[in-house]
Amino acid sequence: MGLLELFLIAVGLSMDAFAVAVCKGLSMRKMRYGQAAVIALFFGGFQALMPLIGWILGRQFEKYITSVDHWIAFVLLGLIGGNMIREALGKDDEETVEATDHLNVKELLMMAIATSIDALAVGITFAFLQVSIVPAVSFIGCTTFVLAFAGVCIGKIFGAKYKSRAELLGGIILILIGLKILLEHLGILPF
Repeated sequence: MGLLELFLIAVGLSMDAFAVAVCKGLSMRKMRYGQAAVIALFFGGFQALMPLIGWILGRQFEKYITSVDHWIAFVLLGLIGGNMIREALGKDDEETVEATDHLNVKELLMMAIATSIDALAVGITFAFLQVSIVPAVSFIGCTTFVLAFAGVCIGKIFGAKYKSRAELLGGIILILIGLKILLEHLGILPF
């Protein structure tokens, strides 16, 4: 596998993480580059870890993983998006404001897993293609880190202008991403 193909795979795998990072940036009240780096590290780390796990698991578990990955991503993103919508429609009291200014590690973990499940299947494919896994997962992780960091920054720019609707929009986008993943894997939408 050449560098161009690997780059295209890395960018493709990073798109869901980028979109979710934009949503996280939308909900930020103040731009904190350290938090943006932590968010990007979660997404980049899981985008690198999942293909490695998939590569290790290899051929024997392929049919089990690829048959449910879309459902797992759909449920996780739907839960997170629904929670964001619920919070957006709820009262904006002092506790809610404080909560949106801090990173929720459990939420980040769920989002990172949900957006990287497809990478698990890619890792299985890498095992079949005999791809050198360490450079491949490093490249995927770094690409995702950069795009997720940029996504948080882009989301914050729009969030500063549209604070009142930012979290609602973010929740809707997460649910739509989950639905898109599900519909693509069910063959309703073309890949």
